Amino acid sequence: MYCKGRREREAYIVVKIDLITGFLGSGKTTFIRKYVKYLVDKGYNVGILENDYGAVNVDMMLLQDLMGPNCHAEMVAGGCGEDCHKRRFKTKLIAMGMSGYDRVIVEPSGIFDVDEFFDTLHEEPLDRWYEVGSIIAIVDAKLDTDMSRQSRYVLASEIANCGALVMSKTSGVSEDEISHTKEFVNKTLEEFQCRRRFDGDVITKAWELFGSEDYERFMSVGYKLNDFTKLWFKQSDVYSSVYIMNRNFTREQLVDIVNRVFSDKDCGDVFRIKGFFSVEQDSWLELNATVHKTEIKPIDKGQKIIIIIGSDLMEDKIKQYFEE
Repeated sequence: MYCKGRREREAYIVVKIDLITGFLGSGKTTFIRKYVKYLVDKGYNVGILENDYGAVNVDMMLLQDLMGPNCHAEMVAGGCGEDCHKRRFKTKLIAMGMSGYDRVIVEPSGIFDVDEFFDTLHEEPLDRWYEVGSIIAIVDAKLDTDMSRQSRYVLASEIANCGALVMSKTSGVSEDEISHTKEFVNKTLEEFQCRRRFDGDVITKAWELFGSEDYERFMSVGYKLNDFTKLWFKQSDVYSSVYIMNRNFTREQLVDIVNRVFSDKDCGDVFRIKGFFSVEQDSWLELNATVHKTEIKPIDKGQKIIIIIGSDLMEDKIKQYFEE
């Protein structure tokens, strides 16, 4: 059986597949933009699979300027139930496995159980077509540690098996703050009986300083399988999204609304607010906000949509702020 399986595997061109994980708002898409640009510049043919939780994926638009002959992006959207989502994920990977890519980069949602990634790749025919390249976990240097048990489990799942843990948004962050985040990460792993620990092996280098050596390292860090206690829960029972469509805001109005939604606990536990809005005709701005920071910057293309992601969200209360 071993020899037969080996011959069958060698009959296919095996595609390297990387998983870029990280909790909501950690900076996965920003990292992927840098990583994929390096790969494309080196001549690789790259496929990106955006595997989002919600029914609308705004991160696809943030990758549009990378698209070209050597880079294409596909999307798996949620909103249809978890089993349906898994089937769509597998179907997309099958299609991408036949597309001649040298490397496939998967960006899951920020509330993705990494077991789904491994389980899917062990199914036929994906087990013959793909080989896991690198699993890279992105963690905000000022990670909000006020997390529910379910969210701590998701974080543990995202980082337990990674080949590299990369901290984002380290500029202006003190060593004490970084140490506090590392400590929380390790305590979260301990909470779920995982033996993995991080200390000096965390990458805290500012991303604008990444060079060829860093990206070559990312391509080859691999992954480290670690056991941890599974926390069984249905994501749709814990996490949800609220969509604000086709509304007009000034920059000042939107910043004020975002701050009020984050601070109003009657809105629920809001993790992230992201999307696009227009202040002038054919002029678009991207919104990316967490409880610690709100960023607004120009983008070439967009659509009038704001997505609020969190747990125990009160949709009517949230929409009141955007409709006032």
